Amino acid sequence: MVQTPVYMDNHATTRVDPRVVEAMLPFFGECYGNPGSTGHVFGWEAQEAVDLARRSLAGLIGASEREVIFTSGATESNNLAIRGVMDRNRRKGNHVISVSTEHRAVLDPLQRLGRRDGQVTLLKPAQVDSDCAGRLDPQQVADAIGPETALVSVMLANNEIGVLQPLAEIGEICRENKVLLHTDATQALGRIAVDVEALGVDLLSGSAHKFYGPKGCGLLYVRRRPRLTRLEALIEGGGQEHGLRSGTLNPAGIVGMSKALELACDELREESVRLGVLRDRLFAGFQSGLSDVTLNGPPLANRQQRLSHNLNCSFEGVDGEALLMSMKELAVSSGSACTSADPEPSHVLRAIGVSDDLTRASLRFGLGRFSSEADVEFAIETVCCAVHRLRGMKSV
Repeated sequence: MVQTPVYMDNHATTRVDPRVVEAMLPFFGECYGNPGSTGHVFGWEAQEAVDLARRSLAGLIGASEREVIFTSGATESNNLAIRGVMDRNRRKGNHVISVSTEHRAVLDPLQRLGRRDGQVTLLKPAQVDSDCAGRLDPQQVADAIGPETALVSVMLANNEIGVLQPLAEIGEICRENKVLLHTDATQALGRIAVDVEALGVDLLSGSAHKFYGPKGCGLLYVRRRPRLTRLEALIEGGGQEHGLRSGTLNPAGIVGMSKALELACDELREESVRLGVLRDRLFAGFQSGLSDVTLNGPPLANRQQRLSHNLNCSFEGVDGEALLMSMKELAVSSGSACTSADPEPSHVLRAIGVSDDLTRASLRFGLGRFSSEADVEFAIETVCCAVHRLRGMKSV
């Protein structure tokens, strides 16, 4: 039995796990103190909870607790990483290297830097006809690094096509050239194993609501070993988080984020296999029920190169927005949730060489912890019926 509407937009946000809610509840009631209140037990209790959560989160990504900074989410973390490095390290150089398929939370700060005399290089990933569509060749990074390069920023997992970047190889290149490496790991945390030492990153951004935690809470990993990665603060007024992010901490959100990532990591392997099976069934259902369905991103069989819960495909001859509007009982997306108000075709699909027509005909499906086999069968039937109907209207 399917309970509608069916949710398949887990790249945009995830439902908070009930176990996470349970861990957060005390901090809305009896443990409501401000962690910055150091003169009484209410503040001490809140600070202790924050410290425990910070320690847990750090351990889950292979960091030390002093390397985890709490923010309002990955957008703030990305801005602090990119602008913080470039504002602080202008003597090193003003050149940044990134990828044309990055999230707007990276591309927009880079565009701002470009308007302020910064030099920005956006690398082009493998194209749609490749077996590794959307993936970056590490040699491209090596070739782009110059004497003025201060930072490289490469997303670990893409939010639209699910492609995984070879970050460990890129990390080696950056270390050899003494260039800092930042990664937007928003879609990767809780979905694949993430270890900052193995990846070789100096900065890493994440957001709790992508792995069944609360909205409005995120983190930024800032490497301190073997030397401190120095940033210029964006928000001042209190000196919290080692002076990098002033403002009253959110104990409920921080505890929730810690619990959510702990659960996600504990269940990661089993969940990844389960969602991969459901994702493959979803695409097979579209292929058997419809003609002219195109996969966007690496082949599904390339499990080392893409997220197991991601499916992005184009339905030729159909407008994606019209398809969305005709399926009110199925929640999916036509692109990034943060750019859904932009009428332009997905910059990610265009960057990998998908035509404008097929880009406009694309949908993104994000399966999640609460997705079931029945949900997948419902989605197959709903999408196939809607596509047939819209194609029929177009041919009349």
